[in-house]
Amino acid sequence: MPGKTELVFPSLIYRGTLKGHAQLNRELTPEIAALEKIDDHGRRWSREHYENGYSSYSSMYRLHQTSPTFAELEKRLWPEVKAFIRKLNWDMTGRDLAMTTCWANSMGQGTHHTMHTHPMCVLSGVYYVNLPPGSSPFKIEDPRMGYLMAAPPRKPSAPPNQQNYLKIHSRAGDFILFESWMRHEVPPHRGKQRRLSISFNFELV
Repeated sequence: MPGKTELVFPSLIYRGTLKGHAQLNRELTPEIAALEKIDDHGRRWSREHYENGYSSYSSMYRLHQTSPTFAELEKRLWPEVKAFIRKLNWDMTGRDLAMTTCWANSMGQGTHHTMHTHPMCVLSGVYYVNLPPGSSPFKIEDPRMGYLMAAPPRKPSAPPNQQNYLKIHSRAGDFILFESWMRHEVPPHRGKQRRLSISFNFELV
């Protein structure tokens, strides 16, 4: 009997497009611009950590609790989050999940976010408000990178899910959900217009 190849220990992500995203993004776009104008602390933090861009990560990071527009985004994401949990086969042991942080990102030309994880969270994601030409993709790292040792590199022709890094190109209205331990980054933005996104985390409560 010939041998067979089996898939083991898969890492799952969940992607889609929110219905009615055009109107939602028309409301979110000026709100993000307004946040940048009034958020003095966020601008100072961004000058050091988010060069040529703005993020409310260090200041206004519970926007789903303070803004009706961001609360509407949370509401629309919940069915997708629940569907992803079912695919992950999590045993919730009677615990609930809650969106605990939600913040806005506005990337100018050259702005980037280096490889990182989201500690203390279980599920993270990003929603795209505006992705102009030249926008950088969302990049996820193979979680086994630290253990590959002398493994040969993958062929350029290998399927995306067998590469060491997965680059996800999206459009406005798209979202990506992933487990928070997955290392990810946003390479330098090359577009002339601002790349607008909203990041969020879920925790067990």
